[in-house]
Amino acid sequence: MNKRSLYLPGLCVLLSACTGNPPAIDSGIAPPAAWQYTERSAAQATQQQWWTQFGSPQLNRLVDQARRDSFDVAAATARVRQAQASAVIAGAPLLPEVKFNLGTSRQKLLRGPGGPDLDATRSDDTVDNYSANLTTSYEVDFWGGRAAARDSALQSLRASAFDQATVELTLLSSVADRYAQTLAARQREQIAELNLANARNVLALVQTRYDAGSATALELAQQKSLVASQQRQLPLIQQLSEESRITLAALLGQPVQGLDLGSESFQALTWPTIGAGMPSQLLSRRPDLAKAEAQLAAAQADVTVARAAMLPAITLGATLGSDAYKALDILRSPYYTLTAGLVGPIFNNGRLSAERDKARARQDELLQTYRGAIINGFADVEKALSSITRLDQQREWQREELQQAQTAFQIAESRYQAGAEDLLTVLETQRTLYAAQDQNVQLRLSRLQASIALYKALGGGWQTEIR
Repeated sequence: MNKRSLYLPGLCVLLSACTGNPPAIDSGIAPPAAWQYTERSAAQATQQQWWTQFGSPQLNRLVDQARRDSFDVAAATARVRQAQASAVIAGAPLLPEVKFNLGTSRQKLLRGPGGPDLDATRSDDTVDNYSANLTTSYEVDFWGGRAAARDSALQSLRASAFDQATVELTLLSSVADRYAQTLAARQREQIAELNLANARNVLALVQTRYDAGSATALELAQQKSLVASQQRQLPLIQQLSEESRITLAALLGQPVQGLDLGSESFQALTWPTIGAGMPSQLLSRRPDLAKAEAQLAAAQADVTVARAAMLPAITLGATLGSDAYKALDILRSPYYTLTAGLVGPIFNNGRLSAERDKARARQDELLQTYRGAIINGFADVEKALSSITRLDQQREWQREELQQAQTAFQIAESRYQAGAEDLLTVLETQRTLYAAQDQNVQLRLSRLQASIALYKALGGGWQTEIR
């Protein structure tokens, strides 16, 4: 589906306020001069198709499917169409309304002499009547209430379109996150199976030594306990993998039975160095902030609408028509009627002033919401940047931890086979190695998720096409 075609095409023909950019709203919040945390050597700007930077053809395919088949995106698109219709409805009263009416009637006196409200009489008991008229009516927008209602609807339309972009950005980041989780769980499962096989090999060695009398029953029980512990880990990791697959399938708008992820390796996923830009640029890069701003602008227009409702309204009307007793004579007696009226509130028990106060309070609420959204936007970027920095530091030391754990286990196993080391040392190095291998995958997953979170926090390369 072509979502961008749903925004404003054709609406400017109907609504004159489409011309020009809406006035900028001052949130009263000064952005910081620079981010507290930034990626080292961050030069690559955020791209609109940011998911392609992870080097995964399978992820690219999943994202395309989500954009096409997601029910959340389809619902957001339908909300944009609703807002389009509401904007047309709100702008219609700015021009006169014109209607035509063609009518015919037959009046027949059934009995009696008739009365003053009847055209039919005893001598002419059947009367036909034909009419045609063209009527126009218009309320003068003297106080700007109609134009403000139109502006409010247009801002609501902009907010709805920005909400659609927010829904899509959230969806795509969730797809990328869940796909990374699924691949990570798959690799964790492979590591657990390899370590289980290794633990069983050690158990066979201990069993052989026990049968020969060179190992104790305690050593045998300890190794059996380790095998059972690692066996217990498999269903837990498998559950995490299955949950990720189920959630990913739901994001794609399909049951999990039809989800095919192929055989892509978790190590195939990579992440780029992302340039966060300047904090002052964030307001124009995130659709949720643009939505909050548009909602605030709509609320400001609603205050004008509420004020105008408290003042008198001027209405104008004109009718051009003709009546005749024969259809052929309907255009021989034309007439016109002009009307004007002034109507205004006198007593409504405070309802109109309460509507104005309500609109003002709504405006203040959305101003505070907008300010909060800006601060939270800054916080999202800072948290993602901080996570990237600290995770890179952890992964640097974790590589050393994993290398030493592998070396320690190999030495302990060799020494145990030679009878120079007790089983307790082997057990400890086994546990340490498995934990280090599993931690390596989890840290790599967290690093991928941090990059996805940063892309999302920066707006995913979003740019508005609505002005």
